[in-house]
Amino acid sequence: MREITLSKAVNEAIAEEMRRDDTVFLMGEDVAEAGTPFKVLSGLVEEFGTERVIDTPISEPGFVGMAVGAAMTGSRPIVDLMFGDFLFLVMDQLCNQAAKTSYMSGGKLNVPMVLRTNLGATRRSAAQHSQSLHALVAHIPGLKVALPSSAFEAKGLMKTAIRDENPVVIFEDKLMYNDKAPVPEEEFLLPFGQANIVRQGRDVTLVATSSMVQVCQKAAELLEKDGISAEIVDPRTIVPLDEDTILDSVRKTSRAVVVDEGHQSFGVTAEIASRIGEKAFYHLDAPVQRMGAMDVPVPFSPALEDLTVPTPEAVAERAGMICRGELVHAA
Repeated sequence: MREITLSKAVNEAIAEEMRRDDTVFLMGEDVAEAGTPFKVLSGLVEEFGTERVIDTPISEPGFVGMAVGAAMTGSRPIVDLMFGDFLFLVMDQLCNQAAKTSYMSGGKLNVPMVLRTNLGATRRSAAQHSQSLHALVAHIPGLKVALPSSAFEAKGLMKTAIRDENPVVIFEDKLMYNDKAPVPEEEFLLPFGQANIVRQGRDVTLVATSSMVQVCQKAAELLEKDGISAEIVDPRTIVPLDEDTILDSVRKTSRAVVVDEGHQSFGVTAEIASRIGEKAFYHLDAPVQRMGAMDVPVPFSPALEDLTVPTPEAVAERAGMICRGELVHAA
């Protein structure tokens, strides 16, 4: 199987869906001539033209609102939000309009719209371009939220998102665009709400989202040197969330560490840890541990920025402590 970058996988998924369905179009800042700042969409305007790959003004509320209207009237827009931090600008259009239209119309209207954006610190982009805000939209009923962890997931989840009848927000980690992974040449889709067991293990479950999957893979290698076998579960989507796979893994290992790059307080780690505590409590040999980003604005200083997010060493240390029976309280 060939290996391609995550950037190429996203590009292929969008191109294939635009060829398959002429109601699919793409819009956003610098998506046509520039191919976005990360060059993910390069080449699409040459194939599909400026009527289907549309450069917009710098007005996020305006073009997301246009996409909601287009989706309600028969199109399938893909909206490119240059940085995930700009979600704050479009919360009314996304969370009050797109998310609630089907409910408020009694199912007579749908908003089959994809909003693709990014997350992730440690790219030296400072406090307003480095946030991981996926928990914000996961909190809103009516939205689906996907977090691909590799090129394979990025392509399969994007194609599923484009075909979904509901609004979907898909977050790609900025640091992973050049990471390569095996991706089939033939068409495939990944269903929402179906987690992936990335690595089998017996002693501790590491539930990891997005780029934290790679962090946990490295942590598992460190743990293996100490004789600890870690299982890694990638939810792929946090809405819908595959509880069964996570709970089955925790019941097998009796220990869990939840790792996510969003701020730790009131976030994804809290939600998943809570569900484990509620539904697998009597299988646990240690308190569920949570590891997220520090509850501070992301610093511009590289030395400080690198301290704000979970590292393989920190995950391995925390998992090792609960496996050795040491009582650990999450910071």
